[in-house]
Amino acid sequence: MSKRVPQQYDYFLVLDFEATCEKSKQINPQEIIEFPTLKVNAKTYEIESQFHRFVKPIHNPILSPFCTGLTSITQDVVEKADPFPTVFKEFDKWIKEEVGLDNTFLFVTCGDWDLKTMLPNQCDLENLQLPSYCKEWLNIKKSYAIVKGDFIKGMMPMIRGLSLIHTGHLHRGLDDCLNIVKILRALADHGCKFLPTMSIQ
Repeated sequence: MSKRVPQQYDYFLVLDFEATCEKSKQINPQEIIEFPTLKVNAKTYEIESQFHRFVKPIHNPILSPFCTGLTSITQDVVEKADPFPTVFKEFDKWIKEEVGLDNTFLFVTCGDWDLKTMLPNQCDLENLQLPSYCKEWLNIKKSYAIVKGDFIKGMMPMIRGLSLIHTGHLHRGLDDCLNIVKILRALADHGCKFLPTMSIQ
């Protein structure tokens, strides 16, 4: 039986980047190659809109075999994509038109890397201002820890711990977002109140 409680937000924005990577070394600079966000109604937990773009890396334009194997994103996909400044401008437009800055919303991520590290670094790299609405979020692993009393490292242990079925390709951004939404709904059914777990200046 669902134990859902009222939330203080109109929407949850579930976000999960994929970025350039190597198996045994850190790529510098690392660049976003997949930029997905799902707009989830905070009352019904239904997905109402999505933003999904692939991004063309500029500084290290050739994807490593490890990166393609991990994410299933291929070279031809990113080569046909727009560079980050164009995609980020489209994202800002989507936020303003599809979500609305007059509505209350909370970003939801699986970990802190996406909004604490990757997005600020990418904006610095491209000399773009980080919007104020991207500076606060919920790391859903902390909500899971509150409900289950167990802090885990990855998405799959949460899926198993909540008796959910994983769908899609792990480490493909849009698929990861869809699975995070499943986790969000399941935690809501356990009576979880979703609040920010981190913010940056």
